[in-house]
Formats: sequence, C-alpha cells, structure tokens
Amino acid sequence: MPRSRRFPSYDRRLRRRSSSSRHRRRRRRPRQRSRSCEEHQRNGTLTDSFFRHDFCVDQRSRRRRTRSRTRSRTRTRSRTRSYSQSRSSSPQSNGRVRAWAVKDDEEGHLIYRTGDVLQDRYEIVGTLGEGTFGKVVECIDHHRGGSRIALKIIKNVEKYKEAARLEINVLEKINQKDPENKNLCVQMLDWFDYHGHMCISFELLALSTFDFMKENHYLPYSISQVRHMAYQICLAVKFLHDNRLTHTDLKPENILFVSSDYTVTYNTEKKRDERCVLDTAVRLVDFGSATFDHEHHSTIVSTRHYRAPEVILELGWSQPCDVWSIGCILFEFYRGYTLFQINAALTHDNREHLAMMERVHGPVPSRMIRKTRKQKYFYRGRLDWDESTSAGRYVRENCRPLRKYVMCETEEHHLFFDLLEGLLEFEPDRRLSLSAALRHPFFNPVRDPEHFSGARDISR
Repeated sequence: MPRSRRFPSYDRRLRRRSSSSRHRRRRRRPRQRSRSCEEHQRNGTLTDSFFRHDFCVDQRSRRRRTRSRTRSRTRTRSRTRSYSQSRSSSPQSNGRVRAWAVKDDEEGHLIYRTGDVLQDRYEIVGTLGEGTFGKVVECIDHHRGGSRIALKIIKNVEKYKEAARLEINVLEKINQKDPENKNLCVQMLDWFDYHGHMCISFELLALSTFDFMKENHYLPYSISQVRHMAYQICLAVKFLHDNRLTHTDLKPENILFVSSDYTVTYNTEKKRDERCVLDTAVRLVDFGSATFDHEHHSTIVSTRHYRAPEVILELGWSQPCDVWSIGCILFEFYRGYTLFQINAALTHDNREHLAMMERVHGPVPSRMIRKTRKQKYFYRGRLDWDESTSAGRYVRENCRPLRKYVMCETEEHHLFFDLLEGLLEFEPDRRLSLSAALRHPFFNPVRDPEHFSGARDISR
C-alpha cells in the first residue's frame, strides 16, 4: 500500500497546506511554475509532499537572487561607464581639461587637479602656497593671452569668505587710486565666486622675502638690498596711509619679490652655497586685514613679532602701528632673525613681549602706562617683571639695546639704525611718519634714479 494511504489525515493536511501556499503565491506573483516544481508535485509520496513547498520556493529564490545580482552588476558597469565617459567627453577648448566635479575637503578647501579650468578661463598649473584662508595656485589666464597669474582660492567657510569680500573691496579701491600700479601694492586682476569659493586673481610674483631668507639659511640681506626694499615698503604703505588705510599685518611673508632669481657663491668657511637675489624689487600683498579709518578696529592686530606696544596695551591703534611693524621687518632683513625672539613656550605672553621692548628701547613711557587698561602688567608705574626667573634670563640673553646690533661701524649702518630708532619709537604720536622716513638720509642713494635699480619695476 502506498505510504500516503497509511496516513490519510496527515497527507490531507499537507495537501491543504501546500495548496493554500500555492494559491497565496499565485496571488502575490502570478508567474508560471517551473518545470522542476511541477515534476515534484506530480510525485505523491509523503516525503515529496512535505518538501514540495520548500523546494519550489528555494528554486524561485535562487533565480531571483541571480537576476538581482545580474541587474546590480549591469548597473555598476553602466555607472562606471557613464562616470568615465563624463570625464573623457567633457567639453574641451584648445586642449584644456575642465574640472569634472566641484568638491571640497573637510576643511573647506576646493579639491582641484592640475589641468582643471575655472570659469572657462583659468587653467590650474600648480599650487603656490596654502594658509588658513585657503590656497594660492598658479594659473594660465586664457583671456590674457596665456599669461601666468596667481589665483587665491578662499575656503568655502563663511568667515573666510567675508574676509575675502572685505579684501576685494580694499583691492578695488587700490586699483581705482593707482590704475597704473605705481605704488607697489599687488594688483588685483579679477575676482569671482566659484561654487562658494571666493577667488581673486593677481599678477604672478616670486618668493616672499621671508621664504628667500629661509631657503638661504636665514642669511641677512646686504645693507644696500635692505635700503632698496625698505624704500619700496615705506612707499607702498605710505600710499595706503594717504588713502586712510592701515594694513595691520605687515611681515616679511607679505612682501614678495617680483623676481627671486639669484646667483650662488660657495662659502668655504661654512662649507655651503649662499644665494644673492639679483633684483630686490618687491610688492606688498595680503590686504585681508586692511582697515579703513572709518571701519571697526579690532582690539588685537598684527602677527606677534611685529605687533606695536599700543596694540598690546589696548590703547587703540591707527597707521603708526604699521610703522612699528616696518621697523621690525627691516631689522629682520638686516640681521636674519626677528628683533623680539618670542619664547616658543610663551608665545601669547604680553608681559614678556613688553619686557623685551624695554630691554631694546628702554622703559615703557609713563603716559602709556597711565592710559592703559592693562594695569596687571605694571606695579607702581613700572613693568611688573622679575629678571631672576627663567623667563627673565631668557629675555636678558636674547635681547640687547638696539644699537648693540650694528654689524659694521660705517656711516650707512649707523644711519640705518637712526632710521630704526624713529620707526620703533614707543609712543605712536612721536613715531616717525612714513613721509618723514622717506626723506631720511639713509635713503639718499635710492632717491637718485641712477642708483635706484627698481625704477623700471615701479613704473609697471
């Protein structure tokens, strides 16, 4: 007797269950059953009846997974193809490659590659530098006959974008006042917003005066080179001051050579190559912190090493704070290191900075002490400073009176230090103006056109 007849009730239950399952499957997915399913249903044994439902479902699931996998592979392949095509078939002009996508990194920098073209105009050649504001890249400007320019690409971060807008406003004013670019401030050529990145194009310049010195073992410039650069810096900053602007961030990094070509000589004593820049024509750059007289004045301005005493004491500041910075810069050109060697462990210590100033220039004037709100730095009308501490010993070892830094007992060196004393006067009201500085005897040789090697650069 067949096995299904021995257990009629159990077999009927199984048939009812498999039948109801088949009906449910038909309603959900009205597909024709597979041949293998039908063959198994035709077999009437108990074992086949028990596995019938599972086998059919398993077969269909397998086919479903196979189809899904195939579709997924097809989608992946087509997506890869379309991505490759979108890059390879992107529009080109004159062999230039456009940026295929606009993306930012985690810090907000624009992600770019060599050969990308912005605004169908600026073809990126390479990176010139990077800062907290963004990056500067070298570009070919195809609207200017393929000339090379520097493009400043600001981070896609609101505070930096706002600073860039302020800088553009200053640069536009400079261009209006000096259309022929005679006053040695870097010239803005164009600006635009590129997918949230403020971009400013400038004339392409060379190394900064700081970077050249750094790559040259921090060797100082010669006195004649210092004179020529000092005259140009005073001329550029005076132009700003005449137009009611204060730069507020003067430092060697923001003074760039027009050309940093150099000659090399071998120093047998120190056993190293030493460079000498051929042309000391410079330009003033970075007007992101420049402030008009009528605008809000931040409490703290300038990089620490070039910060004026009135800024530290929060007495308010104006154009004379730039004059102090120029004095610090010229000393650095002359000696190869900063006048105030701020202790790395005490970078933000105003008291130590004031102690260094006193060591170099003498005591802080009593009028400044009386006016300042920063009375915590003083005790009984004098700077509260203990020379017996480690910080006191550091200041004593790393600072000395200004005239002690003279490297050569010739007239031009002493004239240079006479100029420095005027630029580094403690009280801003008594500090030398740049108009007076340009008339100083130290600059007599460069006022003579025959000795002024940068005359042709100034006329650009």
